[in-house]
Amino acid sequence: MTRKSTTDAGSRHTIRDVAARAGVSASTVSRVLGGEYPVSTATRTRVMRAVRELDYVADARAKAIAGAGTPTLAFVLDDITGPSFTHMAHGVEREAARLGHLCLVCSTDGDADRQLEFIEMMRAQRAAAVILVGGTTDNADYRARMARIADSLASAGSRLVLCGRPPLDPGTPVTVIEYDNEGGAYALCAHVLAQGHRRVLFLGGAADNTTALGRERGFLAAHRARGLEPDPALCLTGGFTRDSGHRLVRRALDQGLDFTAVMATTDMVAAGALTALREAGLRVPADVSLVGYDDIPFARDLYPALTTVHVPYEELGRLAVRTALGRTPDAPDEHLLLGTHVVVRDSVTPPAGPTKPQAGPNAGLKG
Repeated sequence: MTRKSTTDAGSRHTIRDVAARAGVSASTVSRVLGGEYPVSTATRTRVMRAVRELDYVADARAKAIAGAGTPTLAFVLDDITGPSFTHMAHGVEREAARLGHLCLVCSTDGDADRQLEFIEMMRAQRAAAVILVGGTTDNADYRARMARIADSLASAGSRLVLCGRPPLDPGTPVTVIEYDNEGGAYALCAHVLAQGHRRVLFLGGAADNTTALGRERGFLAAHRARGLEPDPALCLTGGFTRDSGHRLVRRALDQGLDFTAVMATTDMVAAGALTALREAGLRVPADVSLVGYDDIPFARDLYPALTTVHVPYEELGRLAVRTALGRTPDAPDEHLLLGTHVVVRDSVTPPAGPTKPQAGPNAGLKG
């Protein structure tokens, strides 16, 4: 007589429940259900009886992750709401699907422990590749941690891919795919300077973030190539968000800083800067020119349309997948660099004159 489950109706049994009912290990149940390993007839009979009694249904997603179904790769990023990361994720997913792989996305919110936990899970499940995205803090601890991760993944038949991050030490089994952060910023700032601007307010990211540092280096190099030295008071640090751009421009105006152009470290920062300038009664580009970085789709829909640097984020994601899946896990380090270019739109004109944007403390500014 078949024994009925004692669990509540609607609850789902796990593979451990089946193992306990059959008196075997969970790995033995997995072997029976996978059908890929030899198992004795008696053991198979006990397991299948437990499956029927518990009405157990294997989770197709778990099977896929474990390698019994569709091969898997992982895409790990700090913030899934960031527009540039969204386009990179789209490229990863499209290319993974084209090549017959399932793509799993993990947003860590900048939590290093959460990132490591997810990577370890992907290593245990033998994911084909783990793709880490976005700027980071480049120091000895970071490089040692990434090297350990790369070696660990390679030992499990997986491959570490770093997108938009600096390379590791030679010989590490890692694929690095960058874009020319510094070169793009250099070209963009050179365009602004060529229009006659000499006091450019730079809205940077976190002081230790590799993406922010690359863009700042390009900003400084463009000035120095023309024999100019930027005023340190015009180089502000914040984040990559709209609110950061709004806050930094408000601060610059409240402090009475003299500038005729604003170079934002991302298009989202530029959007916040644009709002702050308008709240202060300043016109873009008639009073202050403005540029961004990334060329995310809404940049062309701002008014005026934003001059910016185009980064091929979707292609970066596609290339990460193609390259990772085309390499053996223990292949030596590989470093690819994609180009960027300036997209000239309507937000930059020559300065009207040696005018100084004025907005006294909180004058004309909304809360």
